[in-house]
Amino acid sequence: MRVVVADDVMLMRAGIARLLGDAGVEIVGEATDAGELMREVAFSQPDVAIVDIRMPPTQTDEGLVAAQEIRSRYPNVGVLVLSQYLAPGYAFRLFEEHPERSGYLLKERVSDVAVVVDALNRIADGECVLDPTIVARLLARSRKQGPLTQLTDREREVLALIAEGRSNAAIAAVLFVTPRTVEAHVRQILGKLGLRESPDDHRRVLAVLAFLRG
Repeated sequence: MRVVVADDVMLMRAGIARLLGDAGVEIVGEATDAGELMREVAFSQPDVAIVDIRMPPTQTDEGLVAAQEIRSRYPNVGVLVLSQYLAPGYAFRLFEEHPERSGYLLKERVSDVAVVVDALNRIADGECVLDPTIVARLLARSRKQGPLTQLTDREREVLALIAEGRSNAAIAAVLFVTPRTVEAHVRQILGKLGLRESPDDHRRVLAVLAFLRG
């Protein structure tokens, strides 16, 4: 896999590049700001660009804006946005227009290179990846209001894993149940939420994320 890493903090950028390089990921470019990131992506056409959400000059959302532009201009290039802060609103800004091949993780996940590599692979395969901490917070908030109150505890577990971009087989492995059981839970979830079932797992994830955003 070919990856560009963008972060204005040299130690963070170099650390991510070194960890991923040691894990077998090919680092084809590095960038310190949004402009340099766009040039690196245009030149190297990576599979995924890893982008810090806060970049110069204002240190607000330049990285997020650049990630959205990458998804718009280069449909085959995925983006993994890293954030130091838990900000669901930023995550859904990223997913709103181009949810496929997009991911949003907290920076603390970088310490577990296996998690980052797994996210990169899923993004490169066309999925979306949402940090489990954000999923958990949204689901906890939904216990008190909205259609998610209709779901059982097990259905909430399944929904959380769906929102993280997991396939039915992966969910079955995590929960120690059969894929057929997961399929039954998914049908119940989609029915209770009024979401039309689709054989396309990616669209199922998008529908759930759209519901959570609402």
